[in-house]
Amino acid sequence: MNLKLEWRFKTFEELSKEELYALLRLRCEVFVVEQNCNFLDLDNKDQKCLHVCGYRGDTIMAVARIVPAGLSYEYPSIGRIAVSGKGRGEGLGIELLNVSIEKLEELYGKSIIRIGAQLYLKRFYESFFFEQSGEMYLEDNLEHIEMTRQVQP
Repeated sequence: MNLKLEWRFKTFEELSKEELYALLRLRCEVFVVEQNCNFLDLDNKDQKCLHVCGYRGDTIMAVARIVPAGLSYEYPSIGRIAVSGKGRGEGLGIELLNVSIEKLEELYGKSIIRIGAQLYLKRFYESFFFEQSGEMYLEDNLEHIEMTRQVQP
C-alpha cells in the first residue's frame, strides 16, 4: 500500500505533550466543532489505548485509538477515528482504518473487532467488512450503531 501519511503508534505514556495536544485538538475540531456536538471526549480510556496518528510533515492529519478488549467491548476496538478537514477527500480515512486494523491485528492477532459507528458512515465501515450488530442509538445527539467485523481470512 502506497501511504500518503507517516504513521506513528504510541501508548499514552509515549505521547509527548505536543503530540497529545495535537491529537486531542484534532478530535475536538472534528467531534465538537464540526459536528456541533457538546460531549466529553476525555473518557479515561486514552490512557489504556494505543494511539494511531497520521502526519503530513509536522501536521497531524488523522487519528484513531486502538482499544483493548474489555475496555469498551468484549473485543478489541478502534475508536475516536477522525480525519482533519484539511485532508478530506484524499482517501486518508481509508488509509487510517486500514493501518488501524493492521496494527490491531499485529497487537492482538486476528480478532473480532467491534466499533461504535456514526450511522451515516455505515457504508464506509461495511467496505472494511464491518456489519451492523446492534440497533441505532443516540450518543451525544448523533445516530450511532454498533458494528462488528468478524475474523478475516
